[in-house]
Amino acid sequence: MIRLFRVSNFRCLESAELTLSSDFNLIYGANASGKTSLLEALAYLGRGKSFRGASTTNLVQHGREEFVLFGQVDGLARTRSLGVRNSRAGLEVRVDGDSEGGAAALAEALPLQVIDPEVHNLVAGGPEQRRRFLDWVAFHVEQDHLLAWRRFRRALKQRNAALRAKSGPATIHSWNAEFVTLSGELDESRRRSLDVALESLAGFGLDLLGTELGFEYQQGWSKGRELADVLEEGLERDLQMGATQHGPHRADLKISYDEKQARKLVSRGQQKLLASAMILAATETAQTALERPLLLLLDDPAAELDAESLERLMSGVARLGCQVVATSLEPGLPGTPVGAALFHVEHGVLTVIQAPEDSP
Repeated sequence: MIRLFRVSNFRCLESAELTLSSDFNLIYGANASGKTSLLEALAYLGRGKSFRGASTTNLVQHGREEFVLFGQVDGLARTRSLGVRNSRAGLEVRVDGDSEGGAAALAEALPLQVIDPEVHNLVAGGPEQRRRFLDWVAFHVEQDHLLAWRRFRRALKQRNAALRAKSGPATIHSWNAEFVTLSGELDESRRRSLDVALESLAGFGLDLLGTELGFEYQQGWSKGRELADVLEEGLERDLQMGATQHGPHRADLKISYDEKQARKLVSRGQQKLLASAMILAATETAQTALERPLLLLLDDPAAELDAESLERLMSGVARLGCQVVATSLEPGLPGTPVGAALFHVEHGVLTVIQAPEDSP
């Protein structure tokens, strides 16, 4: 969890510092006041990228050359220091003074999840977002998942380069064996991680939506077929497309529910509840594996939700026992515990209303 956070020249935030509670923190203010920018900056410190998909140019405050983020994170044995600097020159990351680990080192030091108004896209959007969700779980559950993912991506890039160059079958076949092996490693890592998360996924789905949900990993090629055979049969199409059409990079996470629930999920609010249940389950799964509380960022959790749905969401958040930083238009967000740290932001200026009870 993060205890001290500093941000400078990030969007509308010229300079701000927060000493955060290990429990619940609420940042409130009017629309466009800077509260979401604070959450975005916090997430950037743990991910090395914006959860809103913004480019560096849009993140650096107007008239400035760079933004800088700094945090002190309580680890299992010691306090760790995280720093991020970004400008046109590129991203610079430091964890305990070491600049070698990159964004993966940030994610290991400050694991976090985000529930924001666009979280429904985890359900309604394309497979890429669900693959990213599953890979996040696997990164924290499977020790070698990042290595497997990186090796697979490298093999995919090499095979695709050969396809675009219209290389002969012999050249492309030379890449197939490695591609199939690494695909199998990544596929198994994802499957094991999903197995670990299934109980939490079903539980939070039942708590937030009142129905049993099912989650099935779809591997990215025909079920019951060997990937090597599928690649061989699809070679001509791969050459036409200039890209590999089958493999773990085409995987998806299929969500199943009863017919009655399916009709309800047409609404954004129900999609948000389902996606939020998935995020809470992922957070619980990672917390259990890492044996430490994670950081959960809630950007305007009341958006798209009626009072009952919001109560279910906030009850689920409370049961996790993680560190929470939430935003709201008003200081009276339902589910905010007594004694929560309270901050007000206006025109990018942060004011401490109620300091954390457990601040050093």
